[in-house]
Amino acid sequence: MECISCSAGLDHCHGTLVLHTDDVVECTEPGCRDFDRIRHTLTITCADVDGGCHCTAELVVEEYAHAS
Repeated sequence: MECISCSAGLDHCHGTLVLHTDDVVECTEPGCRDFDRIRHTLTITCADVDGGCHCTAELVVEEYAHAS
């Protein structure tokens, strides 16, 4: 089975783009350096990362501090 985008010669990435709450963007595909959303079929927020993310942990602490 071959990727349709690969067959068509389209510029794309097979990784998942992860959008962090601190505006950092990263990709799960090793070597990916172009983090444009259009190149990535899958895009998630760091809150969806299995096991959590340091961004969401910091956000919870900030929300708790503001609520007190």
